[in-house]
Amino acid sequence: MTEPEVATKAPESDAVEASLLPGDTPAQSGASLGEHCVTDRITPFGQGPSGEMSQLGGVDVYISKPSDYPHAPSKLLLFLTSATGLHSENNQIQADKFANEGFIVVLPDMFENDPLPGSATYSEKDPSILEQFKLRAAETAKSFLIDMWLARQTPEKVLPIIHKVIDAAKDEFADAVASGGGIYSVGYCFGGRMTLFLAGEKPETASLWGQQVKDEETGEVKKGPYIKAGAIAHATLVGKEDWVGTKAPLSFICVENDPLFPDDVREIGEKYLLDNNIENEFKIYPGVPHGFAVVGEYDKVEIKTAQSQAFDEMLGWLKAH
Repeated sequence: MTEPEVATKAPESDAVEASLLPGDTPAQSGASLGEHCVTDRITPFGQGPSGEMSQLGGVDVYISKPSDYPHAPSKLLLFLTSATGLHSENNQIQADKFANEGFIVVLPDMFENDPLPGSATYSEKDPSILEQFKLRAAETAKSFLIDMWLARQTPEKVLPIIHKVIDAAKDEFADAVASGGGIYSVGYCFGGRMTLFLAGEKPETASLWGQQVKDEETGEVKKGPYIKAGAIAHATLVGKEDWVGTKAPLSFICVENDPLFPDDVREIGEKYLLDNNIENEFKIYPGVPHGFAVVGEYDKVEIKTAQSQAFDEMLGWLKAH
């Protein structure tokens, strides 16, 4: 493994400040999910999704296909989102970008019948004292609802939903699975941790689907990995123990000094992957907010450039594997 590489450089004066656009605030540091994980930025002008809604394994999914499919071979890519989920146009547009590069992209509703509470409220003008009080009360209530919602989104709940989609997709798009020699995955924010799980060989209790491998020392039945390779951008909620069992090659797009993906967690992952000879790369981007790699409008040229570079890094990794 090579040393972590700084993929973009920005002048010190362009670092993210506390008073920047909504979603770039320090509120990220005090929560288990940042603003970019639970709200969408403005969709770039003139852009919109080009895929379609469908179902796989009884789960709602957004599917985006290359324009020349099935006449040209494609690979199957599982797209796992932040908490903004299936119906986010920005997530769908991001999925379309991979489809334009030759992947059949399946974006599942990981939070089946349990969507994220409503998007954040922002004020367009200076509110009165009474309005400020109401706004703070609303934000407090929303934060509580999000915390309660997040507590329900455990791997034990979410992974079986993903596995149902994978199982059905292997039948529906068997040609793409065969073309790629397996299934690929990208994960953003919350979806990053799910991609990490899918890249691993885990005890049977962690999942109800996949290839079984018996650990000769413990007698424990393990399953996985479920993907051939994965690319993860600004992961959240990753625990130090989540790295154990990782088998598939992984690429990580990281935000410098990101409290949602702390340095100590990243360093443990780097060491584990190195010690276990798992192919990997970590690219660290300074001066960008958590969530920057997903489609969304930014005023700063440096962030837009980093967004484009992050996509190219992830795409290059998938195509190389």
